[in-house]
Amino acid sequence: MKRLSAIIFLVLAYGATTLEAQNKLILHECKQLAVYNYPFIRQYKLVEQSSQYTLENIAKNYLPQIGFNAQATYQSEVTKLSIDQSSLPFTLNIPSVNKDQYKATVDVSQLIWDGGATASQKKVAQANSNVDKQRIDVGLYAVKDKINQLYFGILAVDEQLGIVDLTEKNLKSNREVVASMLRNGVAMQPDADLLDVELLSLDQTRITQKALRKAYVQMLSLFIHKPLADNVELEKPLETNFSLEGISRPELNLYASQMEALKTQNYALDAKNRPKLALFAQGGYGRPGLNMMEDKFKLFGVAGVKLSWNFGGLYTQKNEQKLIETNINNLEIQQEAFLFNTNLELTKEQSEIQKMKDLLSKDDDIIQLRARVKLSGESRYKNGTYQMNELIRDINNESLARQTKALHEIQYLMNVYNYKQIQGK
Repeated sequence: MKRLSAIIFLVLAYGATTLEAQNKLILHECKQLAVYNYPFIRQYKLVEQSSQYTLENIAKNYLPQIGFNAQATYQSEVTKLSIDQSSLPFTLNIPSVNKDQYKATVDVSQLIWDGGATASQKKVAQANSNVDKQRIDVGLYAVKDKINQLYFGILAVDEQLGIVDLTEKNLKSNREVVASMLRNGVAMQPDADLLDVELLSLDQTRITQKALRKAYVQMLSLFIHKPLADNVELEKPLETNFSLEGISRPELNLYASQMEALKTQNYALDAKNRPKLALFAQGGYGRPGLNMMEDKFKLFGVAGVKLSWNFGGLYTQKNEQKLIETNINNLEIQQEAFLFNTNLELTKEQSEIQKMKDLLSKDDDIIQLRARVKLSGESRYKNGTYQMNELIRDINNESLARQTKALHEIQYLMNVYNYKQIQGK
């Protein structure tokens, strides 16, 4: 319940400042909202309630147990005393019991000691509740990864659209130059047409990218359960430091809680095979009463102490303990496999991060060179020594270089945040 309260507090705090006017999104706030609004989150309360009900029921093991029984029977034969009275100087009146008998009783028992069965049941219930909560955490953690993909996907589209605008501005500037040269008779109409085709192609690219952005925004809106405008602004996450050591994924907590739940079953096994001590009392009314030879309806009562010990469980206890140990070993193997696979993912992501760093270190140089080539091409075209298709190629190459750098920057950030996501930090 503490983790649910913490999430609610964060969301309410966020809502008090920015949710009413959702003009700018921040990555970690999107993750908080997505987790809070994901259907799994409601299971926390259900698990808490289920655990509470179970523990309350277990605690009632030590309440007095009361039962009522009533029966009417007819016997084919009853107890009789056969005494030879022929040698006696007097006659004995030996009563006999009727074959129809009636009895109603109230039975009360009070458990004094159950060998630790109630305590072990509570431990099992609490351990199982913790396992259920950890499973929810694992499911919610996967939601954060989806938010990462959507968020950085939108940022990548925004960078693409920025490059489209920059390229369009460049093409329009050259279109104005060509228009001026056409009016002066030093350019041909096909040159203007080539530029117009490129501008139309850019419009198509913009339409495609905006449609993709709209789809991503709509999916993000569903995750955070908040309506978003198609042009909602996303804040680019800052480059963050990350450690190359340590994994703190919720799956590890799940494995630990599952192992703990299995260990508590060992306690339950021991407790089940211990003796139990209880007080009991029985009060009733029937015919006959406790005196079987008195054929009258009578009140009667019995009270005492009862010790019970069922040895049947001892036959299978060792095998059951070995089965629990086997299951624990199986979980340990699963955990080792998870850690191995996670470290593989981290190694791969670390390699991608380094690759992006190396690529980014070259992007600025490439952009500068492409810009110089384009400027030279514009000058040569004006002097009549360059074809328009060659100039368009230079413009597109510069645009591609800028686009590549922008994508590398987003990819680098995404790789860093993916690394932290894989680590569980």
